[in-house]
Amino acid sequence: MSHLQLSKFKGNTFLILIVGITLLFLLFFIHITQGQAELSFNTVIKAIFSPNNSNADNIVRYLRLPRVTITVIVGAALGIAGVLLQTVTRNPLASPATLGVNAGAYLAVTATIIFVPKLFALSPVLVAFVGGLLAAFLVYAIAAAGEITPIRLTLAGVAVSLTLASLTAALQLFYENETRDLFFWGAGSLVQTNWDNTIYAAPRILIGIAIALLMAKQLDVLLLGDDLAVALGARVQLNRLSSTLVAVFLASVAVSVVGAIGFVGLVAPHLVKLMGCRKHFLLLPLTAIWGAVILLAADTVAMSLTTNLSELPAGSITALIGAPFLIWLARSHHLLSKNNGNQSSFKIKSKPAFSYSVVLSTAIFCLILALIAGLLLGNINFSFNQIIDTQNSENILAQRILFQLRLPRLLVASLAGAALAVSGLLLQGVVRNPLAGPEIVGITSGAGFAALLVMIVIPNAPVEAVPIAAFIGAFAAFGIVYLAAWQGGIVPARLALVGIAVSAFCGAGINLMIVSAKLRVAQALVWLSGSTYARQWDEVGRLIIFPLILLPVAWVIARKIDLMALGEDLPRTLGMRLQTARAICVTVAVALAGAAVSTVGTISFVGLIAPHAARLTIGDRHRQLVPLTAILGAILVTLADTLGRVILAPKEIPSGLVTALIGTPYFLWLLLPKQSLFSMVWGCLSYPESRSKKLF
Repeated sequence: MSHLQLSKFKGNTFLILIVGITLLFLLFFIHITQGQAELSFNTVIKAIFSPNNSNADNIVRYLRLPRVTITVIVGAALGIAGVLLQTVTRNPLASPATLGVNAGAYLAVTATIIFVPKLFALSPVLVAFVGGLLAAFLVYAIAAAGEITPIRLTLAGVAVSLTLASLTAALQLFYENETRDLFFWGAGSLVQTNWDNTIYAAPRILIGIAIALLMAKQLDVLLLGDDLAVALGARVQLNRLSSTLVAVFLASVAVSVVGAIGFVGLVAPHLVKLMGCRKHFLLLPLTAIWGAVILLAADTVAMSLTTNLSELPAGSITALIGAPFLIWLARSHHLLSKNNGNQSSFKIKSKPAFSYSVVLSTAIFCLILALIAGLLLGNINFSFNQIIDTQNSENILAQRILFQLRLPRLLVASLAGAALAVSGLLLQGVVRNPLAGPEIVGITSGAGFAALLVMIVIPNAPVEAVPIAAFIGAFAAFGIVYLAAWQGGIVPARLALVGIAVSAFCGAGINLMIVSAKLRVAQALVWLSGSTYARQWDEVGRLIIFPLILLPVAWVIARKIDLMALGEDLPRTLGMRLQTARAICVTVAVALAGAAVSTVGTISFVGLIAPHAARLTIGDRHRQLVPLTAILGAILVTLADTLGRVILAPKEIPSGLVTALIGTPYFLWLLLPKQSLFSMVWGCLSYPESRSKKLF
């Protein structure tokens, strides 16, 4: 490095430091003035340096100062954790949130509070650390089973996070009393009522930061590649493992005191790197400062919007900030260019495994059995004779239960499952991406966001307003995803990342609406998880129109999807209006998903599981796939409804949670090539250079 370059580097570093510290101090004092009790700067300064035990002084010293202090140290911890994970994985998309660490720590905290509260009281950090570490190693193991790429590692993290989030939501639903405060805390709440959490977290985070700084040179060496690092005498695997442990520890401390806060560990490191700082001895402390700045800014916004009726979680604000950043990252990173992005590590068997007529007949028979089982099983089990015998007065009562309560919800489940499944099939065919289900590319969350917005803003709105809003939200969400992912064409990896970002953005908006509207936590979780509870014939009538019209349309246009699979040029050569055909397919897919979400809420993974299961059995001819996929989707949601009513009767598990618990392992299976568990774990620990993409 020349003298001029060295001077420029030092100047940039000094500028980043000065700007960061200035913003930190400015936001520190602005943050303290925010809240329900408006305080001036003079009052704040007086309360800090010369208190007189007035109400304003007590608010500052025992409410505002603990909160702003915990915000700073948690932001610093998350920022440094993000740097460590990005360096260890050589993945610019890595962070505690995207690699499942936050979700694992949050599940561990929730389960321990419910079942072993004394253990959590003894050591919250230990509980969160174990959960976060197990989740991180699971993500690493899945990614290490094949060629490690940014999108593969990120999708593995998303899959693990969804699985753990489903388990957490189920625990919160069934143990509402024990976890009544965890929903808002889990969204990233920085509310503090004393100095206890700050005193608990500060020394642990400082120790973690100090260890990370001592490892700065080893982290620089890791970026050179495994072969060169070994040649320089570095103990690569030990350094990688110790860095991961420190990152998970810092994230776990944060989760144990303020809940799961996402995107700080993704955004802060990139901001500092974009300013020209790469060496870890400077990158780590500067990222700590800017992580604190980002979280302070987010919580300042949250506090400025706080009312007497609600307290907004900072984690939702950071998601609103981080989701657009993830979209920008997906569009700008060179590894997601068109040449790289079209490489898919997901292989679907295209050769038919069974005769189509046999498979379709079997599927119809299974659907009939699922409907009969759903009718007969529940809190009260009935026999088949009670359905057909109308002479006995007791049987008449049973028939009323069956046909007025159970049958309509089963029909809603079947129709919604068929709609979501075919929606996923169409989307996967249009973009030639096996991950393009409605829940992955933002359609489901967009529809849920819009539907919930209408429920809250217009509580007395006509019943037609909710499905209309869901349609608008579904189309708007997918429109944003498609436009943001378009760069001379659609790259599957970029589409998935943009969809994840839009889903996170809509999810943050949903959390904010729940908190602002003071919805009961269990009620909100049931709807957001997707539920067929108490659906009546009115819902059947409103929903059935869309599958009856759009499923035949999907069958008619299915041959066009077969042509789309041949690429861009050949369909045009054959006279096909490619963009028009895509628009029709997407419109049908989004309308089907919007109709289903508006009726049963955000049921996930049906649009992923059913199309893939159909392809595995009959191949890739879409005219055959449409009816089979619809039937498989109907079976899945019908069984989910029945299992949800039976497993823990008289309590009910929302259908969406059951499908998510089934679907996320399947999603992991798609990511995971067939090999031994030993190979997975060894791949997690060894992480050889030859199987990873160098990202820096």
